[in-house]
Formats: sequence, C-alpha cells, structure tokens
Amino acid sequence: MFRARGKVALRHGWTFWRRSIQARVVVTTVLLTVLAVGVVGWFLLQQTRQGLLEHRVSVVVAEASSEVQDARTRLGAASGIDVDASGQRRDLVEPIIQRGLTRGFEVLLAGPVTGAGDGRIANGGAEFSPSLDIRSVPVRLEEHFARPSAATAWTYTSIRNRTSSGAETSVPGVVVGSQVQLPADGQTYTLYFLFPLEDEQDTLHLVVRAMLAAAALLILLIAAVAWLVARQVVTPIRMARRVAERLAAGQLQERLRVTGEDDLARLALSFNQMASALQTQIRQLEDLSRVQRRFTSDVSHELRTPLTTVRMASDVLHDARGDFDPGTARAAELLQSELDRFEGLLVDLLEISRFDAGAAVLETDDVNLVDVAHREAEAARPLAEQRGVRLVVVAPRHPCLAEADVRRVERIVRNLVANAIDHAAESEQIQVYVDGDDHSAAIAVRDHGVGLAPGEAAMVFNRFWRADPARARSTGGTGLGLSISLEDTHLHGGWLQAWGRPGEGAQFRLTLPRRVGAPLRRSPIPLVPADADPAELARPVVSSPAPADAPGQQADQPRDHAAGGPGDGAAGQPGDTGDSR
Repeated sequence: MFRARGKVALRHGWTFWRRSIQARVVVTTVLLTVLAVGVVGWFLLQQTRQGLLEHRVSVVVAEASSEVQDARTRLGAASGIDVDASGQRRDLVEPIIQRGLTRGFEVLLAGPVTGAGDGRIANGGAEFSPSLDIRSVPVRLEEHFARPSAATAWTYTSIRNRTSSGAETSVPGVVVGSQVQLPADGQTYTLYFLFPLEDEQDTLHLVVRAMLAAAALLILLIAAVAWLVARQVVTPIRMARRVAERLAAGQLQERLRVTGEDDLARLALSFNQMASALQTQIRQLEDLSRVQRRFTSDVSHELRTPLTTVRMASDVLHDARGDFDPGTARAAELLQSELDRFEGLLVDLLEISRFDAGAAVLETDDVNLVDVAHREAEAARPLAEQRGVRLVVVAPRHPCLAEADVRRVERIVRNLVANAIDHAAESEQIQVYVDGDDHSAAIAVRDHGVGLAPGEAAMVFNRFWRADPARARSTGGTGLGLSISLEDTHLHGGWLQAWGRPGEGAQFRLTLPRRVGAPLRRSPIPLVPADADPAELARPVVSSPAPADAPGQQADQPRDHAAGGPGDGAAGQPGDTGDSR
C-alpha cells in the first residue's frame, strides 16, 4: 500500500514539476543559491580558520620565546659550582609549569640531547606538567630537536591529558620547542610548550553556526523573492492560457486585461489584437459558410422542381426508345442514367446541407451489424459480379449489437462496399469483417485494388476528392458518399478510418460504441489488415479526432495494434470528407 502511494505521489510530483514553470524557477534558484552560498561559505570559513590559527601561532611563539629567554637568563645567573643537573632541571621547569597552570599552557623538558639518538621523551627522564600525556609531542618535532643547536620550531598537535579518574581527554593545540643548555652538566635540553586551541575552536564553531543560520535565512529569502518574481511573470502567462482555452472553446469575446506598459502588457495587447483578428476572420468564415450552406440547400430544393419535369420527359423518351433509331435510343438511355445520377447528387447535397446546418438527428435502436453486413453484401453482389469480384462476409455467429440509426449505418456500409468494388482489381476478393466486444462494434471493408498512396488516406474523405481525376466512376457515385458516411459516423460518436498502400489495396473501418454517448477507446478490428506487409504491423497508427461535439468521443486518441506511415494511416478528421480514391 505504502509503495503504491509512493508511486502515485512521485507521479503527481513529476507531473507538477513538468507543468509548473514557477516551481522549476524557484527550485532551480534555490539550488543555485545553495551551491553559491556553500562555495562562498567554505571559502570564508577557510579564511577565518587560517586567520585565527595564524594569530594564535604568532602569540604562542612569542610567549614561548619569552619563557625560553627568561629560562636562559636564570640559567646564566646560576652558580658555576652547582653540579646537580637534576636539581637544576627541576629549578628550571617548575616555575614555568606553575606559570603554565595560570596562563593555560603546559610544559615538557626532555633531554639531554647528544646527537646519538638518545634524549627522546619515550626514553624517560622528562619533566612535564601534571596530567600531561608525553605522547602529545609529535615524533617529527622530536626528530627536529634530535641534535644540539636546533632552531626553534612549532607544529600542530593533539594535547592529551589524563584526569584524576583516569579518563583521557584530547584537544587541538600548538606545540613550540626550543633548546636550552644547563650549566650543571653542559648538556642541551629541549623545552616543549603546548598551547591549547580550544578558544579558537569555539570561535570557529560559533562562526560556522552563524554562517549556517545566515545561509538558511538567505536561502529562504531568495526562495521567497524567486517565488514572487516568478509569480509576477507566470500569472499573466496563466491568464493568457485560460483566455486561449476559452477562445478555443468558442468564446471569441474573451480578452486579456492590459495593465502597465512593460513587456507583459505589450504581449497582452498583441494577444488581444490577434484574438480580435481571429474573431473577425472566424465570423467572416462563419458568414461565408452560412451563405454556402444556404446556397447549397436552396439550389438543391430549387432544382427538384425542374428535375421532376425533366424526369417525366426522360421517362417518356426512355419508354419509347424502342421506336427510335439506335442513336436516339442510346441518347435516351444516357439521359435516363445521368438523370439518376443527378438526382442522387441532389439527395446527397441535401443531406450534406442538413449536416452543415446541424439539423441531422439520430433515430437509434439496437442494430446487429452482422445482419447489416449481410444485407448490404447481398445488395451489392450483382454489381460485384458485374465487375468480376467476389464479396465475402467474415462475421461471428453471435450478434454484434450497437445502439445506432440503422438507416445511417446501412448507408455507411453501402458506401464502403460500393467504394471497394469501384477500386478492386478484377478476380479479386472483397472481405467484409464484423466483430464486437463489450464496449464497441465494428465493420471493416477490405479490398485488394490500387490502394492508397502516402497522404491519400487523410484526403479520401474530402468532398468530391479523387485520387485519379481521369478515372471514371463505374458505380455512378456522386463524390459525396464517404463524406456523408463520415458525418453519419461522427453523429454516432464513432470512428471511420482508412488504411491503404499502393498495390496492396485498402481497408476502411467503421467503429461504433455499444451505447450512444459512451466513450470509444479501442476497436475490436485492427485498422491494418492481417494480410498486410509484416513491416506495417510493427508501426502504430494514431487515429484522427472526431468533432468536438461528437457524442462519446474523447480527446485522447485511440491506438490500434496496426500500422501506418505519416499521412497514410488512419484518417477521418471532421470536414475531411469524400467518396473515392
């Protein structure tokens, strides 16, 4: 449970990081500030530490030199007949030890130094302050004073002491060494002065705490400043995003509030000017579209009356063609067939005008797509036999139900089958696939004809579009069949998609939700047929979106386990309508 919650929190945090410019600016500023403060603080600490140590070393070296000078003065005043070297050592070191107890340093007298390796502290005979551990003097400093007449030297060390309870303590310190000569035996001895650095250590710790507190306060202040600055920049951007979303939703009157004369104010002014220009152009296009729809509707209606008259005259001529000479009889037959085609074109234009006006409505019922496929295949079988192609319906034994307008679904399937017959190669087979699941039902029409060139799948639904304008329509189509089919599909909230390759044929797939208004996420039939080139199956196809007002269509696009290259995969965008390839 905790692991799952952690993953969810991590995913939400990553999403927030990707979407929030303000968060990225603040975090980046804080990280850079931490880095800069860390570098500067380290440098200042090093300088402070070095200054404290240099000052302390200069003080202790001066104090040690003063003590050595005082010891030499007292030794110079000693009686020349005193030959008690041990007593003279004690007389020399005990006053220094006493002063050390009051001044805060410790003393150790070692020797004598002969240059032969003796005189080491570990060999014994040393005089030193109470509780001092003789290991406090570094070996390398002892080696420096291993010969007589060595110069005064100092180094850092750890001063070890033993308390009355036997516990050992250690503090950092400085040890200064210098040599003196006893008159009693004429030997050279080494005086070691050990000065603790506790005060300097406490001072350095105080500086570190102060710098950490100042750094934390500085980072918080910089984070607050960065947040305020980023907010001043991001807030107008967020307002622009919200206004742009409302403009995209059709609220063309939305504008940004312009405050001041800075760059953001000029950006808002330019945005408003762009929105006004877009609003003007969109209204002009809407007016033009209304004029075009009205013109199409008016022409379609007005032509029906003269068409009826011409139809009556054509029927008379067609019925009497047996009494005409062959040329006149053929003209009567051509007149009849072209009038049939013209009448179909008027019907399609009226249907298109209803779609454009938003007057098309659904009369839904539970429709079995298996029955629809069989009916339309049987109706188109004579035309298929005339073209020398075979129609095969591949459907499951169980019903594939969808809530739909049966008249519109039959029209979609009829157009797809007629389109496949029109483009299928002779002696080839056209398959009509039907399948369904708990969420959707689908029909796919597969032909093995000329196929679709790259980019044509996106244009095949354009009104009156033809891949080869010189090719005749063997089925007498009007060029609006696929356009009407796409509008019928969008009215159901479904998908109408096309796939094709030159020389491999094409496949058109209709997918409908089981219930009108239900979202579509996948289709039970792959868009790319199973008999396509295996290389095609390795590439995903992203379908085109349905109109924003199509019921049940989600903004996220479905992804089939099928393939298609750029421009020639799934197609069916709103307004991209057509009939043939």
